[in-house]
Amino acid sequence: MNIIDFLRTAVQKTASDIHVKVGNPPILRIDGRIVPTEYKSLTPADTRQALYSLMNTEQRQSFEQNREVDIALTIDGLARFRVNVYFEQGNIGAAFRVIPLKPPQIDGMTLPPVIKKLALERQGLVLVTGPTGSGKSTTLASMVEFINTSKDVHVLTIEDPVEFLYTNKKSVITQRELGTDTLNYPNAVKYALRQDPDVILIGEMRDQETIIAAVKAAETGHLVLSTLHTTDSVQTISRIINTFPPHDQDGIRQQLSAILRGSIAQRLIPHSNGRGRRAAVEVLVSTPTVADLIFKNEIDQLYHVIQQGGMDGMQSMNMALFNLFQEDIITLDDALSYSENPNELQRMMRGAFHGSGTM
Repeated sequence: MNIIDFLRTAVQKTASDIHVKVGNPPILRIDGRIVPTEYKSLTPADTRQALYSLMNTEQRQSFEQNREVDIALTIDGLARFRVNVYFEQGNIGAAFRVIPLKPPQIDGMTLPPVIKKLALERQGLVLVTGPTGSGKSTTLASMVEFINTSKDVHVLTIEDPVEFLYTNKKSVITQRELGTDTLNYPNAVKYALRQDPDVILIGEMRDQETIIAAVKAAETGHLVLSTLHTTDSVQTISRIINTFPPHDQDGIRQQLSAILRGSIAQRLIPHSNGRGRRAAVEVLVSTPTVADLIFKNEIDQLYHVIQQGGMDGMQSMNMALFNLFQEDIITLDDALSYSENPNELQRMMRGAFHGSGTM
């Protein structure tokens, strides 16, 4: 198998992810679903040759030492790929994420309008959350590109690896990659404060040290954008607080109440027509009420605030799913299966269709 030719075919088939492993033909993920290919099953030698051809000497050494490595790959005129190469039962394998060559435009993504407002905040913390493959990186990239076309600022990204590539427009954008340009997120954020940034994008707030560095950056006058693997916008706040030992939780909660500007949670739902996926987006905007509830540790009450916060641009995940179903963009089964509270969603639907005989 010529791996580059196969990646071209995968992109042409609109795959979002590609899996290469011994004993199987290459496998694609298209519109969220696993799709087998008609290629022959890969042998250990085939797979090793194909994947080693994508790595430079340093990456091969890191892979052999650590048994896994993240790399970024660009095929000119086609796409970029975020690649994780790993061992499975003694054999080499890899997962590829397809990244378009051009950053997405926020106006073409059917995101809630308030996300533009959050992108243009002068300082504070904005989080984009969701499970793996929910489009977090794409949403963040659209926000960075919106800043790039709207404000004359310095945007510094710290990524593992660098995904979307930007061309300077109104902004100047500096992109640093873990392992190549910096050793880890905490160090990169610490030294970022000496690099004159206005906006700092942190690929993932994955540990306590990174969270502390991100909070400090937001407190000192920067807009910090980052991601977490949480399923809703309120849980995100609890996850950050619970990363710390009990004696430190009051302090981090008070800091969050002051710096949080918004928490966005999203899922990618298959279109009802079977072609493509649509983001269902929950948005929590930090109003004085939200800040006060976080400060007082009354975080569960934020769910009610989101439901009542339409004037501030807020919406719950169930509201997003309900609207997509009403517009016939997603099916009823998918709306319920992606909901964290399907009983509430069913009640919303019964209320909307009461007397119509539809439900």
